[in-house]
Amino acid sequence: MEYREHFVFGAGGHGRVIAELMQFNDCKVDAFIDDFPRATNVNSIPIISSNLIQKNELKLYIIIAIGDNLTRKNTSKRLMNNIFFSCIHKNASISPTSKIDSGTVVMLNAVVNTNTEIGKHVIINTATIIEHDCVIEDFVHISPNATLLGNVTVGEGTHVGAGVIILPGVKVGKWCVIGAGSVVLNDIPDGSVVVGNPGKIIKHNPLYHAREFEVMYKVFD
Repeated sequence: MEYREHFVFGAGGHGRVIAELMQFNDCKVDAFIDDFPRATNVNSIPIISSNLIQKNELKLYIIIAIGDNLTRKNTSKRLMNNIFFSCIHKNASISPTSKIDSGTVVMLNAVVNTNTEIGKHVIINTATIIEHDCVIEDFVHISPNATLLGNVTVGEGTHVGAGVIILPGVKVGKWCVIGAGSVVLNDIPDGSVVVGNPGKIIKHNPLYHAREFEVMYKVFD
């Protein structure tokens, strides 16, 4: 079998976590790639400046290890000519009937149950529980110890904080922020910031409103 080099884009804290996850899964990390490298290596893994790969005509195998959802989306556009791979911890529990798209990472002790669909470049963090028939759209981050009960939908770019509980059948919109420890009982419209138990909308996420002017201001270029 032909050996393929694997690269982690982002040499920060999240990148180091992904690198260790890959190594635990017996997948060698050949190098980090970073826009602003502050060292030549981290944890004995070399760091390559992104400037050096921009003119590379070869398709690289890359996982984007950037915690911020918007930055991860923009980076995926920049790197779209490469090949994105997913990384699922050996000690995560993944239903064989679930679907996980490219570029997504699933951390230690996460549970993804039957008929769940997870999109591209999603972060399913440590000890998250995603119950049956959930839909997690692209560029979402589900933080540690969050629990999504059955038939929950989470829209693109939304950040679900640590320890959040979302009740069955709830639909959370795009580019929302659900504060740590919140309990979400009802549907949440796009661009909402929610906190508390029960979860209440306290304001609107400026990232979502920026999307409304994407064409005019080119904010995602």
